[in-house]
Parts: sequence; C-alpha cells; structure tokens
Amino acid sequence: MKYTALLFLVFLCYGCTTTQLVDTWKNPDIDTYAPTKVFVVGLTKNIVARQKFENKLKQELQMRGAEVYTSIAVLESSFRTYRLTEEELNTLESNLIADGYDTIIFSKVIGVEDKIAYTKNFDVYDETFVRFKEDYLRYQDIFYNPDYYEEYTIYHAETSMYCICPTKDKELLWKGYIDIVDPQNIDKTVNDYVKLIIATLEQQQLVNPMTLNSDI
Repeated sequence: MKYTALLFLVFLCYGCTTTQLVDTWKNPDIDTYAPTKVFVVGLTKNIVARQKFENKLKQELQMRGAEVYTSIAVLESSFRTYRLTEEELNTLESNLIADGYDTIIFSKVIGVEDKIAYTKNFDVYDETFVRFKEDYLRYQDIFYNPDYYEEYTIYHAETSMYCICPTKDKELLWKGYIDIVDPQNIDKTVNDYVKLIIATLEQQQLVNPMTLNSDI
C-alpha cells in the first residue's frame, strides 16, 4: 500500500515528463537516512550526459545539506574510461571512506527497448468485418503509410544508493528503476530524471528536505 501511494505521488508530480518510476526498493532495516558526503557516479559513454546528470544531482543534494562530489570531477580521466578490476574498486571504496564519504549514488542504463506506437486509435476491437476487402482496406496503412505508426525508444535505468559508512556494513539503502521514454532533449531528460530520484528519496526519508536558506 505504501509503495502504491509513492507511485501515485510521483505520477502526479512527473506524469508529463520523459521519466517514469517503474519500481523501487528500500532497505527494510533503514527508517531514515541523511547522507553527509556523497560520491555521485553516472555510468554512460556519453560524457556530456554524464556530466550534466552528475552535476544536476550534485546541485539537488547540496540544497539538501550534503557535501557532494562527482566521479567526473574526482577520478582521473584514464580511471573513467577503462574496465576496472575488483581490486581497483576496493581501493576506490577504501579511499572514499578515508576521505570521509558515507554515501555512493550510482546510476546507469541497464536496457534499451524499441517500441512502436500506432497513430490510429484501435477502439473497435469488437467490430466484425464480413468481407476480406473491408478488413484489408481499413488496416492496409500499416504497410503503406509511413505516418501510420511512430517508433520510439525506452531506456531502462537503475539508480542505487549505498552506505559506505566505516562504522557500518557497506550496504544497499535504496534502488529505483526508472524508464526514460523517447528522450529528445538532454537537459530536460536529465532534469526530469534527477527530480524524480530526489522526490522518491525524500518520500522514502533517505535525504533531508531542501533547506530554505540554500543559495545554491
């Protein structure tokens, strides 16, 4: 019931955007959480999209009282462009803990799906065509009219929040699955995606509400 209420809230706020919350999970052992120093990672080959996403999420989290650093600013360029080993990731995590980080937010695209939307409204499913020619004449535009349908793409994305507090077990706090539907403008898509993440984290009490005296 709580999850249904969350979906309804997010739909009301962001129903007309390019992003849609599909599913979310919160660690049942965590009631509330307030990150103090956050490392933001966006995993994509599109450097512009990565930079915009990380910076936008950084801005939103800073307005909620957290100290935030992005992977694109902290990591060396060579470290961001080749496959990392488990040992290298252990070293990275240890360095973050030593530098006082308590939270990692990691976002990535986990799947891509091509879709077709038909422009004609099929609202006569129960209609029976007596003759073949009637049936064919009604639907032949499927093949002969290029405007009969529109192709679009859905990107299935996943964002996770991890605690790397040195006094606690390193654990997953929250995970959200978000669909990005037919993105056309990178700034709007990033803005919609980040605002959806923040709205969900606030509702789940995993970030502080925005501070009124923030000048960011």
